[in-house]
Amino acid sequence: MDLIDQYISVDPNVCHGKPCFKGTRIMVYLILEMLEASATAVEIREAYPNLTPEHVKAALHYAARVLEARELDPAFLKLRDALSTR
Repeated sequence: MDLIDQYISVDPNVCHGKPCFKGTRIMVYLILEMLEASATAVEIREAYPNLTPEHVKAALHYAARVLEARELDPAFLKLRDALSTR
């Protein structure tokens, strides 16, 4: 069983089907946003005491797999190109 299967679930009856950590209503994107904002492992644990470092790794692994499987949105590419010319 990999990290995603072990720690993350997607259930249409929980948090409107958004990926959550199993047994919680803590959505994966919340942890990813905290990491984006430079939150430390200690800060994440303070905010969500039920989570372990493995949960955070699972969130990162999930994000990587989603991006790996998805093609880039043309609107994103256009915005990126517009920003790079500034």
